[in-house]
Amino acid sequence: MSVKHPIIAITGSSGAGTTTVRHTFQQIFRREQITAAIIEGDAYHRYDRAEMRRRLAEAQRQEQTSFSHFGPEANLFEEVEALFQGYGETGTGTTRKYLHSAEEAAPYGQEPGTFTPWEPLPEPTDLLFYEGLHGAVKTETVDAARHADLLIGVVPIINLEWIQKLHRDKISRGHSQEAIVDTILRRMPDYVNYICPQFSLTDINFQRVPTVDTSNPFIARDIPSADESMLVIRFRNPRGIDFPYLLSMLKDSFMSRPNTIVCPGGKMALAMQLIITPLIWQLMDRKKKAH
Repeated sequence: MSVKHPIIAITGSSGAGTTTVRHTFQQIFRREQITAAIIEGDAYHRYDRAEMRRRLAEAQRQEQTSFSHFGPEANLFEEVEALFQGYGETGTGTTRKYLHSAEEAAPYGQEPGTFTPWEPLPEPTDLLFYEGLHGAVKTETVDAARHADLLIGVVPIINLEWIQKLHRDKISRGHSQEAIVDTILRRMPDYVNYICPQFSLTDINFQRVPTVDTSNPFIARDIPSADESMLVIRFRNPRGIDFPYLLSMLKDSFMSRPNTIVCPGGKMALAMQLIITPLIWQLMDRKKKAH
């Protein structure tokens, strides 16, 4: 952890509300006039889209059933940790972008599904902001989590995650239900071993829980909306959190445990603003005192 060069890492699966998180942080950074080095977790996949497809096909031929985007074989965990450690010590580092779409790729004159070259982070920056799958990754050889000053998990319950994946991959990517279910099953060992453990290391978790029936996610006709959900917010260390203030500001919220507050799903952006803004003030105060 660094006092001079703070690191905030958001870890969570896509579709968990990570877009809301990114927009909320961008608003806070703008309002507080904070210059952040923005890091996209997808930049630390090991393979571009074409190579990943080849590797997946090869894994299937060899009946290797657990090769996925979630695990160490397909990701640069060491580089994530090295970035965090280096930025914490010097406020510098290198990163790249993964170009998801033709629209993202056009300015670089590259194909979608490829990486841009590694480049230095802009300087100077006030903090590093990582958002992706592995911001709190910890294995036998890698521990990115220990270098972050604020770790936030954003995760839906798994049935909701599956519903979101089924809908997204069918509609926007044209995949068959069988292919999507195969992907879900193939990812499960890596999800259990490399994704779930991160949410025990995070300082705060935001978990969306539907209040409608999702008992068979494979036949769900639509994705439960924010208004059809509750948001469970868990603090690893509740000391210093002003729960009476949060309860008064978040209508219809309540405490389910001494370190857990529950509020309507549509309040996610507001809850994040209320909870995270004071924590960023603390990081910036520590940074000023250290310089």
